[in-house]
Amino acid sequence: MIYTVTFNPAIDYVVQTDAFALGSVNRSSGEAFQYGGKGVNVSTVLKNLGFDNTALGFVAGYVGTWLEDGLEDIGIKTDFIRLENGMTRINVKIKAVEETELNGAGPRISPHAMEKLYAKLDNLKSGDVLILAGSIPPILSADTYEKIMARLESKGISIVVDATQDLLVNVLKYRPFLIKPNNHELGEIFNLTLKTDEEITACARQLQARGAKNVLVSMAGDGALLLDESGNVHRIGAAKGTVVNSVGAGDSMVAGFVAGWLQKKDYAYALRLGTAAGAATAFSIGLCTKQAVDKILQTI
Repeated sequence: MIYTVTFNPAIDYVVQTDAFALGSVNRSSGEAFQYGGKGVNVSTVLKNLGFDNTALGFVAGYVGTWLEDGLEDIGIKTDFIRLENGMTRINVKIKAVEETELNGAGPRISPHAMEKLYAKLDNLKSGDVLILAGSIPPILSADTYEKIMARLESKGISIVVDATQDLLVNVLKYRPFLIKPNNHELGEIFNLTLKTDEEITACARQLQARGAKNVLVSMAGDGALLLDESGNVHRIGAAKGTVVNSVGAGDSMVAGFVAGWLQKKDYAYALRLGTAAGAATAFSIGLCTKQAVDKILQTI
């Protein structure tokens, strides 16, 4: 089974407008609600690609109920922990000439609620896949990912971590199956500006030496690079299309990569499917569909 964890999921209110001006009344030309949060995005794309999974995390209030019911309606199994106080956040995503986001803070996660999550994770079995995506809410300890991975270290679970800087670096000692920084995030880890494939590969090898099995580096319009667990470098270009949405593209790449690996156990194919999924989301207002991914997969 595949599991995702989203500490601070959301309802994303996506508004399209021809122009956006601060201090003025703005009119939308289109709007939609989406179920958000990085782990939730991964769960949604996995389901769209035909892979059942369970979304874990925390919800609160009537917005949390809306999120749970909505995910269940599209076929995603949820096992969220319901918090007694607060409200699951609503994020506003404005799509104009430039993208503008206003993200909510979300509810407080108590130590007791965290213990409930740990208990659920303790039930994972050998062969399961766990995807940890996104930042840790300020209310929680900065070593939360480390605590999770330490508890699961000997259970034979493939753990994917999509995070940045210290949050990513500090889990490497637990040998995650996959990490996915983008090229800018990879450079920030080493205080470098990475410009060439050789420089990116060299930094990826350092992270692999610290424990990461596979390092997937996304590079937006320049495609992606994968350093696999055997030390082989796979390079792929970007799909051609018009980018209309950056939200969820990286999460879609993670979902596509995991789906491709589980499907064929082939890293080259996993990279292609991950790249196609990321592009399909970038070229859409919402998260990618299987039809859109399959269409792009034929072109890369």
